[in-house]
Amino acid sequence: MLVYGIWTFCAAVAAFLISAVTGKFLIPYLRKLHFGQTILEDGPKWHSSKQGTPIMGGIMFIIAIVVVTVVSTLLYVFFGGNFIETYFSDISRDAAFLFAGLGLAVANGLIGFIDDYTKVVKKRNLGLTAIQKLVLQFLAAGIYLAVLGILGYGTATVIPFVGTVDLGFFYYIIAAVVIVGVVNAVNLTDGIDGLDGSITFFVAVSFMLIASKMYSLGITAASAAVAGACLGFLVWNFHPAKVFMGDTGSLFLGGIVCALAFAVNMPILLLPLGIVYLCEMFSVMLQVSYFKLTHGKRLFKMSPIHHHFEMCGWSEVKIVGVFSTVTALFGAVAFLLVFFGV
Repeated sequence: MLVYGIWTFCAAVAAFLISAVTGKFLIPYLRKLHFGQTILEDGPKWHSSKQGTPIMGGIMFIIAIVVVTVVSTLLYVFFGGNFIETYFSDISRDAAFLFAGLGLAVANGLIGFIDDYTKVVKKRNLGLTAIQKLVLQFLAAGIYLAVLGILGYGTATVIPFVGTVDLGFFYYIIAAVVIVGVVNAVNLTDGIDGLDGSITFFVAVSFMLIASKMYSLGITAASAAVAGACLGFLVWNFHPAKVFMGDTGSLFLGGIVCALAFAVNMPILLLPLGIVYLCEMFSVMLQVSYFKLTHGKRLFKMSPIHHHFEMCGWSEVKIVGVFSTVTALFGAVAFLLVFFGV
């Protein structure tokens, strides 16, 4: 188990260093290219001071997560030795699912990159249309699920305290909707300094603990890499942010969070672990629906819900702290569900 801990620790530290050091060079380069954020006119007025802050900063943690996950997984497969094979099951299966998951995350990151690039070139906060994004996201999800099917993932999923449930053909429909929904929910969470990175850090730590309980070293190391890379990004993104992750980063994070959930074969865990993401998404849906039904009235002062708390007088640091605490608590709940229910 000492080897397990050292492996995981090294993955986290390596991802942190790559992410943080990349920011040292990436941020000046983005400034040189004038890749700055255009602030929405209908957002909080005090956000105008963020105008021109470089976007696409998510590239720094994308590089870190991809490099560390690929290297640690290949080492895991080829040099694990009898010790690891004795204690950690089905190495090649984990590796295949992790690479497929990276593909899903990178595909969503590319969608975000196209969106960010369009915003930067046109100098306005409009990129791809909603329909264009959804089509591309469902395409990415469909390819990912097809690859999982080829790898033998099947249509059965594990639900704590219930057992293995086979959803048949409906599995693919439900899974695609879940993936696209969560990816966009993570994207909506990226609205204030340090929020998305902090939330995803705690989600990744939770998956790390869950995967370790399942004796899956590959998934544990990948989760640790996500957590470490998010911390490295927060060095530059915590309030006051010197760079924003942009859709490049937030869509990638949404993809990698989904990939970890499917890797442990428990996408149901996205409900407790993604509680903040989901609240952000549903706050937007409720706001829009209520606005239309009441012909102009608002349920929240502003949506997504982090902006509502801003309008109530909460500082960005307080919102990040409270939302992160909620995520950590629900992460503990998810771990206990797995510990006692699987």
